[in-house]
Amino acid sequence: MEYLSHSEQETEALGAALAQRLHGGDVIAYRGDLGAGKTAFTRGLARGLGCTGRVTSPTFTIVNEYEGEIPLFHFDLYRLGDEEELWDIGWEDYLGRGGVCAVEWSESFPGAIPPEAVTVTIRRCPENEDWRRITVEGVSL
Repeated sequence: MEYLSHSEQETEALGAALAQRLHGGDVIAYRGDLGAGKTAFTRGLARGLGCTGRVTSPTFTIVNEYEGEIPLFHFDLYRLGDEEELWDIGWEDYLGRGGVCAVEWSESFPGAIPPEAVTVTIRRCPENEDWRRITVEGVSL
């Protein structure tokens, strides 16, 4: 399903709506260019999962963890060189911890993403740079 977001707040609201459909162990595979709005979507996802604390991009830390009713593990795979590095940081352990894994740059290592993952694609709209087209596959909002 495709959605049009006119603001960062609307993008966050879509993330919060998705959170209501998720369970521990689910994986969200993000696709989208740098600055497309993946972290904004994740802020809403965290809020919807009952996570507290400030949500930031894990670009330099690779993964940020947020405690909540359902924990959220927010990954950024952009700086990883190969799939082995993902396994070295404990990817398999994160998958088994009962939280939701939200993965930016998931297309970098498709072999590590479970086939049942929900895919969220976020793209800027050519008609207005502040708008986003958000496509969610694998679950209905």
